[in-house]
Amino acid sequence: MGQTIIEKILSSHSGQTARAGDIVVAEVDLVMGQDGTSPLAIRAFNDMGGERVFNPEKVAMVIDHSAPSPNEGVSALHKLMREFAWEKNIKLYDIGEGVCHQLMPESGKVGPGKLVVGADSHTCTYGALNAFSTGVGSTDLAGAMISGKMWFKVPETIKFVCHGELPYRVYAKDLILYLIGNVTADGATYKAAEYTGEAVKALSVEGRMTMANMAIEMGAKAGLMEADEKTLQWLANFTNEKFTPVAPDSDAVYADIKEYDVSNLEPQVAMPHRVDNVTSVGSVAGTPIQQAVIGTCTNGRLEDLKIAASILKGKKINPKVRLIVAPASKRIYIEAMNQGIIQTLVESGAAVVTPGCGPCVGTHNGIPSDGENVISTANRNFKGRMGNSSAQIYLASPATVAASALAGEIADPREV
Repeated sequence: MGQTIIEKILSSHSGQTARAGDIVVAEVDLVMGQDGTSPLAIRAFNDMGGERVFNPEKVAMVIDHSAPSPNEGVSALHKLMREFAWEKNIKLYDIGEGVCHQLMPESGKVGPGKLVVGADSHTCTYGALNAFSTGVGSTDLAGAMISGKMWFKVPETIKFVCHGELPYRVYAKDLILYLIGNVTADGATYKAAEYTGEAVKALSVEGRMTMANMAIEMGAKAGLMEADEKTLQWLANFTNEKFTPVAPDSDAVYADIKEYDVSNLEPQVAMPHRVDNVTSVGSVAGTPIQQAVIGTCTNGRLEDLKIAASILKGKKINPKVRLIVAPASKRIYIEAMNQGIIQTLVESGAAVVTPGCGPCVGTHNGIPSDGENVISTANRNFKGRMGNSSAQIYLASPATVAASALAGEIADPREV
């Protein structure tokens, strides 16, 4: 009986043949915490009697959620992280470096066959690079920093086969929103989502990251894809390491196989207050908006900014709309400046904030007012997600968000 991608990765890291349902103790390749979770992990590390991390080269902390600090309480937490990182000689990405889920792939330490844990639920993003990466709690993170190991129940895998070619101005974000709407927010709970098919293979690595990022929004433990030449070429920009891609066996056993023809897929929008409350853009077109957001760990990459700029170039956003842009990393920010993308966005009326999580986390950088409608490229639209439980959050692709910012209401990007 063959194995899935996730079974193979957990087998190679645990020294045993791992099958769905097994409990394994596996060695991790990278451990990451961000500023919302690392302070708790540091305290747990100390409570466990930790003296040193298992390997300083394999531990990283990122200040990205509340960056720069919005208040003195958060500043104290950031200070705790900085002092811990200096003391343990681990890599710290400070304010302005970017979002953890962009920085970890850019570090060159994530790639095919790797096992990564991060104290953030969207650590599943790195599955786009053929890695098994998943979010863990702060206490588990502390244990992993000390031991370099973690226990897992090997997940079953659901295979999503996406046939066809995505139509004009329909993107990876539309595809993943459609899949989440189809299987629901808990349809893949504690399973691995494996994405394949010609529509997925045609995506850029950036688009694949968008899909893997939102695996958690269907309840999945991880979102995984096979590695191809695009994957290896992307990685070559950041590391000289030679990876061995991990592919599922032809007789691998899946919990379910779901097939879709996406050739006629329309731009999708997730309506408040559930990510699986998904509809086509035409169903909500005309809904007034007061704020638009392009960025986050889902859609703050260069490709996303370029798509938005192509729609906004030479135009002005609606005067009743605030457009906030948060590049996913400093590298992306600089490249977007070099290509004139940032200038285009700013000239259209956008406000560009520090590379990082931006408004998504709801601590600063664009908290909406009571009753306001926000359309965002983020991955969650739960009540209060952006810092105000009286606001309404809609999720969409960068193209749909840009088109909506121009119109002052939710708009179909195919009509711009």
